[in-house]
Parts: sequence; C-alpha cells; structure tokens
Amino acid sequence: MTPQTVAFYTLGCKLNFSESSALGRQFEERGVRRVEFEQGADVYVVNTCSVTDHADRKCRRVVQQALRHNPRAFVAIVGCYAQLKPQEISEIPGVGAVLGAAEKFRLAEIISELELPEVGAAPTPGRVFASPIAAAHEFHPAQSLGERTRTFLKVQDGCDYSCSFCTIPLARGASRSGSVASVVARVEALAAQGVQEIVLTGVNLGDFGVQGPERQRPENFTQLVRALDAVAGIRRFRISSCEPNLLTDEIIATVAASRRFMPHFHLPLQSGSDKILGLMRRRYRRALYAERVAHIKELMPHAGIGVDVIVGFPGETEADFRETYQFLNELPVSYLHVFPYSERPNTLAPTLPGRVPERVRTERTTQLRSLSEKKKRFFYEQHAGLATEVLFEDDITDGRVEGYTPNYIRVAAKYDPLLVGEIRPLRLTQVNALGLMEAEEVGLLV
Repeated sequence: MTPQTVAFYTLGCKLNFSESSALGRQFEERGVRRVEFEQGADVYVVNTCSVTDHADRKCRRVVQQALRHNPRAFVAIVGCYAQLKPQEISEIPGVGAVLGAAEKFRLAEIISELELPEVGAAPTPGRVFASPIAAAHEFHPAQSLGERTRTFLKVQDGCDYSCSFCTIPLARGASRSGSVASVVARVEALAAQGVQEIVLTGVNLGDFGVQGPERQRPENFTQLVRALDAVAGIRRFRISSCEPNLLTDEIIATVAASRRFMPHFHLPLQSGSDKILGLMRRRYRRALYAERVAHIKELMPHAGIGVDVIVGFPGETEADFRETYQFLNELPVSYLHVFPYSERPNTLAPTLPGRVPERVRTERTTQLRSLSEKKKRFFYEQHAGLATEVLFEDDITDGRVEGYTPNYIRVAAKYDPLLVGEIRPLRLTQVNALGLMEAEEVGLLV
C-alpha cells in the first residue's frame, strides 16, 4: 500500500491521544499526510479503549463512518480493545487490520507492506497482528503535539496491579518506563518547540521506573518529578493521575515548592467503603486516601483535587454507597469523575456475589455527579477575587475562549486571538451560568 493520507479517531484516555499523535508522526515521516476524519482518508486508524462501555459498538460505528467518507479506505484498529478482542474486531465489516499492544507502533510499516484487495473481491476478515500480551515489554515513548495547547507526554505504560474490575494489565501488559534522562531529553526538545504545558501520563504513573527486559527499577517517580522541575523552558507540568498509595510525601512536597508543577492532583479513589476497596483489590484504604488529601491541602490550600469513583460494584449495598457519599462530601476535593460499574470479561469482579441492578447503578451515578457539581462550584467560588494565571486553549465557543488556572479552574474570557496559547495574569471574578469562572485583566503578577 502507498497511502497518501491518514486520519485518526481516538477513544478513551489521554494516553491513547498521545499514542495516536505518535503514530500520526510515523505516517508523516513516510510522506503520508494526516487529515481530518471527514476528509476521506486513504487510511483510517481507530485507537480503541476497553475501559468505557460498549467498546464493540463504538468501534463498529467509527468504522462505518470512516467508510462513508471513503468506501475504499483501509481501516486499522489499535488500542486496548484491539489487544483484548482481535479476532472479534477482525470480523467487523470493513476492518483491514487489527494490531495488538506489541505491534501497534509498527503500524505505518505494516500497512506499507500490505496489499489492497482487488476491486470487486469478496470481503474477507481483517488481518490480525496481535501477540500475547507478555510480548508487550518494550516502552514506546509518545506525546501529543499540535492538537492542543497542552502536550500529553507518555512516560510510563502497563500495570502490575490486579484490581478485580480492570482489564488494563491484559490490554497493555506489565509496568514499564523510559529513563529519567530520556524523559528530560524529550521535555527539553518540547521546550525548544515552544510548548508551555506538559501533562505527564501513564497507565500507573506513580509506578514509573521499571526498565529493560530484566524489569529492574533503578529510578522512581519522585526522581522524575525532581528532574523535570529543574528543566528550564516549560512553564507548567501537571501529573495526570496517581494512585494514592504511590503519591508520596516527597512528591507532594516537591510540587508544593515548585513553580513549574501545578497544584493539581487527580487521585483515583473508586470507593469510600473499605469493604468495597478490599473486593476491588485496591492497595489502600480510605484512611490513607484521606491522609493524602489532607497533606496536599496542608501544603497547598488552593490545590485542585480530582477523584475517580466507581459505583454499583458487586456487593455494594445502600449502606456502602452512603458511606462513599458521606466520605466524599466531607473531603476537600474539587470534582469527581463518576463511573457506573461495568462488567469486563476475564476479570474477577463479575464472579463476585451481590450484583447491583443497572437502575441502582444509574441512580447512584446521578447522585455522585450532582455532588461533584456542588463541590466544583464551591471550589470555584472560594477563588473569586483572587489573582492567578490562565493558560488559554484554542477551543473557542460562542465568542469565548477558555483556559485553565494552575489549580485547574476552567476560565472563560471574551475571545481575543492573542490570548490563544498564552498564559495571562487575570483576576477571577464569579462563576457564570455555564459553571465557568469569569475573569478580568490585572497587572503582571509577581
């Protein structure tokens, strides 16, 4: 195949977006131009997720839409779902190839070696290139660049944990990373390109440090954070998500003392019930989680803290849910990401007793999302009248441009092309009807 254009559709997490961007650059290095999805590309790449619901249905819909834009397009499927269900995906009409975790970073090379079927030939299943997950032992660096003001930088992949609800270890393999020196070199290159904010991403980010086929751990996440804090040229770093048991006092103290690492943390909780945390096989209990939040707030009173929560896990009674609700209600956190529990094949959780009805899962999800809105508004209102800095995105809606403060308050301002991609000193004023913080110009901050 000698494609001229390629388009991507990415489902799921920030890590997937950084990897799609890296795959796109591989095509560009071969002279293949990246285009928008609706432009009718020669090759479509669908980067899938296994965490969100209805992965099969979403994959099929994207394939159908791609072929509407170009009926002769070659469609390749990569990502977590591709590793978990390669044969099933290969049977989707229109899919040309499915690549697993160990093969996806050879996508451009593999496609260049394939032959297109003859016009009028009977449809055949897509080719499958998917090794057992144990073969996915190399770390492939990736970053998003050019799609957004912020750059998502992948520094870790895979997971050695065995949470009873999660398929990620089956889809991405064991924990692995690059070296601190290699990450610093990539950051220095991004700084030279004018990047202002970098979000560190990974599957289990706090487990950074496992390197090489011998799986030695010569370095850790604390060392990475300290090394990056010393890199000149990047105005902002964010830690995308970190397990509470891996967010050490040293990391919190480094962020608190840093002018580059933002006072913003995302800590997955999943449940405020110790009983449910045990069933989930999480590596902490609520007391440790509360202590981590308290320590962050002690050193950084204005820090933004996001929380992941799963409701309706097998065995979760109404009393367990109320315990979670009350725990979150009392914690000084800023917002919640709430997910109803969804059964995943080849995990332990679906075999546990006490299945929670779908209706109850939906009701509990609604209650916690309502709590999230209340906590987010309260957090925003606490900052009214304060001066801060805002990095404006290139997203423009109804004549308004939006951006983020260091502690992840979303700010809306009247559109000015000179604001986009810039960090500006502003004074936060009030929360508007859309739940965004309004702001006004101030002098230079010291």
